[in-house]
Amino acid sequence: MSPDSAPRPRILVVDDEPQIRKFLEIALRSQDYLVSEAATGRDALVQLAVHRPDLLILDLGLPDVDGLEVLRQLRDWSRMPVIVLSVRASEAEKVRALDAGAHDYVTKPFGIQELMARVRSLLRQHEAPADSPPGFDDGHLAVDLALRQVTIDGSPVSLSRKEYGVLSTLVRHAGRVVTQQHLLRELWGPEHVEDTHYLRVVVGKIRQKLADDPAAPRYLRTEPGVGYRFVGGAGER
Repeated sequence: MSPDSAPRPRILVVDDEPQIRKFLEIALRSQDYLVSEAATGRDALVQLAVHRPDLLILDLGLPDVDGLEVLRQLRDWSRMPVIVLSVRASEAEKVRALDAGAHDYVTKPFGIQELMARVRSLLRQHEAPADSPPGFDDGHLAVDLALRQVTIDGSPVSLSRKEYGVLSTLVRHAGRVVTQQHLLRELWGPEHVEDTHYLRVVVGKIRQKLADDPAAPRYLRTEPGVGYRFVGGAGER
């Protein structure tokens, strides 16, 4: 494909200030980017799941969901490049955003040329195949990590926060063993890495709700003494 026929990158701008969104839209369109906008965190999460932009410019001070929570939910299923654009200028805030998965942090007020240079740099670094579909669907079980939904034959499966956390982590690492310690550390905290009975109970409930037989697993396989593996319907016979 020639450079002239290459698809134009799409950028989602998330900011509750209309004047900032308009300013960024004009600047980005002048550089031949496609631009989408969102004024709230919830709208941003929907647009991220539906449109799959190539880069996200994210304000932290949103009126409904904090920008850091938007970032954390995005990182459940995508490594999309993210530039945080915020009035929060403290080092602690920058560290929190970067630890949550932001690639860059720009404080307001900002220079538009510098921001455009950072956008170009991140898009160049991430010129790679798009994220694989966010989740799993074999026609029976569907796990949509972007929308945080689990269904069986189209019917919603009600999972607790911990149950969804375990299942989504295993789906994100499908085919790989995820250790008990990793799951406990991520979902219960580092003080619970030895509390493997918590995990056994939660995995047991997930299996019940998915009708997944542990003796002949279709989805969740136990690796004795190590952890669990999502086998994606291809369990060993």
